[in-house]
Amino acid sequence: MFFDPETWVAVAFVILMVVFGYLGVFKSALTALDHRAERIKAELDDATRLKQEAAKVLADYKARSATAEREAADIIANAKSEAERIATEAKAKMEDFVARRTKTAESKIALAEAQALADVRAAAAEAAVQAASTILSQSVKGQVADDLLAKGINEVRQKLN
Repeated sequence: MFFDPETWVAVAFVILMVVFGYLGVFKSALTALDHRAERIKAELDDATRLKQEAAKVLADYKARSATAEREAADIIANAKSEAERIATEAKAKMEDFVARRTKTAESKIALAEAQALADVRAAAAEAAVQAASTILSQSVKGQVADDLLAKGINEVRQKLN
């Protein structure tokens, strides 16, 4: 058994462990491991905190994005309704303008027709007076002719005008 290399390795291992225990190597190794565990735990806590902050920022971004999309949709809807309202107003104004222009043109046409009718009547009356004057002056002579002529001309003018 003393000639077995495993025995001497076991004895050397036990002696080494006793020396390490006496020198406090186990305690310093455990302290180092505890510090490392605390550092890893702190890093994990920081990572968790950062993850929560990132989730909050993401939720805030999503909320702002949704709000911006709603506002954009509202702006577009308002712009469309405003454009429709302006188009309706423009159409109504155009129809009113056309109606007023048509009415003005119709009244001008009616006035021109009335004026033309009056001119035709006046021309007809003038022609009738001239014809009557010529006929009466040739057939009737003297003061009686002048009185009849003046009376007839006045009557024709009153009836035709």
